[in-house]
Amino acid sequence: MSTFDLENPLPILSILPTEAGEWLTTLPWDQRRYILSLCHLICATPPTQQAEFLDAYTAEGLLSQIAADTDTRRRVNEHLKRFHCKTELNDDTFRHYIRHVYLHSIQNTERRPELYLETVLMLIGSARKRSSVLCYILGFEILKLLFLMSWAQHERLSSLQVNKEQFHRTFIHPVQQVHQRSGIVVPRGEKEFFARRDYYIQQPKLSQQQLVNLLIKSFNADKIIEIGFTVLRHPNAIHFDHDYIYVAE
Repeated sequence: MSTFDLENPLPILSILPTEAGEWLTTLPWDQRRYILSLCHLICATPPTQQAEFLDAYTAEGLLSQIAADTDTRRRVNEHLKRFHCKTELNDDTFRHYIRHVYLHSIQNTERRPELYLETVLMLIGSARKRSSVLCYILGFEILKLLFLMSWAQHERLSSLQVNKEQFHRTFIHPVQQVHQRSGIVVPRGEKEFFARRDYYIQQPKLSQQQLVNLLIKSFNADKIIEIGFTVLRHPNAIHFDHDYIYVAE
């Protein structure tokens, strides 16, 4: 019969951070049995309940770690105000977006709640990954603005950019494609001035849930994080003039 050699641990332990592995292998038996009981409970619990437990169990510590990144948090908040976003950076926002990142990251696979543990461990173990949550928040909020703009407003926003064609190709075109596919904006009589103007100035009407679902389907999580990171790194990456963009039609 094989035995578990703590000096030569099983491969599964090599996945853990060094500190966690050392802590686990030095636990006395009376504490080790608690770990075994927890492992048994987690394995026997349905995936959805696993996610709920992990969310509740890790939330306070994870939120405090993200909130502790005061410099990134301050800069994200400044940009949210610059773009006239109403979202406030508080614990409720962080908790909401942590789950968002998890769900969005696995959108192209089966949405398995058991993967939530991997997301939580990744965020706890990496300061860079925790900063990516803040970048994701910024990128997501910017894209929400684009989805709610009329095509005329898109045009004015594009005109402000240094590289207008690239900006339109990267951001505006994908959003307008979704508008058309979803029947949110239906171009009719494009060669007729007044008909064109009618749909061109049409303000998209979307519920919060519709907005989120469309955005997640249109941009993957890495792209949204990249948008937020780019704006944080280069403040003028997206030029924005609220009064000009939202001038009355």
